[in-house]
Amino acid sequence: MTSSHSARSEAPAVRLIATDLDGTLLRDDKSVSERTIAALAAAERAGIEVFFVTGRPARWMDVVSAHVHGHGLAICANGAAVVDLHAGGTFLEVRPLERPVALEVVRALRAAAPGTSFAVELTTGIHYEPKYPPFFLDPGATVATAEKLLFEEAPGAAAPVIKLLAQHPELDPDVFLATAREAAGDLASFTRSSPTALIEISGLGVSKASTLAHCCAERGIAPEEVAAFGDMPNDIEMLAWAGRSYAMGNAHPDVIAAATGRTAGNNEDGVAVIIEELVAEAVRDR
Repeated sequence: MTSSHSARSEAPAVRLIATDLDGTLLRDDKSVSERTIAALAAAERAGIEVFFVTGRPARWMDVVSAHVHGHGLAICANGAAVVDLHAGGTFLEVRPLERPVALEVVRALRAAAPGTSFAVELTTGIHYEPKYPPFFLDPGATVATAEKLLFEEAPGAAAPVIKLLAQHPELDPDVFLATAREAAGDLASFTRSSPTALIEISGLGVSKASTLAHCCAERGIAPEEVAAFGDMPNDIEMLAWAGRSYAMGNAHPDVIAAATGRTAGNNEDGVAVIIEELVAEAVRDR
């Protein structure tokens, strides 16, 4: 039987770490621990790039913007945006959900799951329906029906939609996700990262995995050279794509099934535990 150490030594060296934020790199109080800060810096010194890959929009990246080190890039909104955190969250690439498609999705979900309310995340901020629970109050938000929020007088002239959010007050989160995919899975990509019945909807084919794969290809980095971390269903494709992947101790069961390994929970610095091992491996193999 091959030992885990020898099996790991035969694997390609890790050149890039891709980590989710909420429930993964961040503790429950949304802080980055001193141990994690030190591990991220050590990875950078060892020549390992670190990408933050999150469902958060660019405007919510202040929690980690001080820890991006050299490259400063992050993948936000479940792959819909690549942003430069060194430049205040400047959008470098946007993979939008086209408004006519978003309207079709709204119609389909209203029919499949009556009681659903919506929010529309644009590159310029979030807007939501009157019944949508504003998890983070945004004083600049417009409150109106999704149909009005998605309407544009001149097609293509309005700010790009990077994510449509759908919330249901009663359905089980996984049931709601399955219902939405059945109703409109041919129109867009559906996932979730909240413990509540809150679905995140992106353009068809847009995911953390697809955008990460694109960014890695630009750098000549193969999937086998990537280590990924996550805890919720919106991380599953990324964990399945990466050569090494780690489900957090607090991860959703489907995430555990998709990952090649496990680590401690987010409150126990589970990402830092593995990064420290990867850095030691990189130093040893020099």
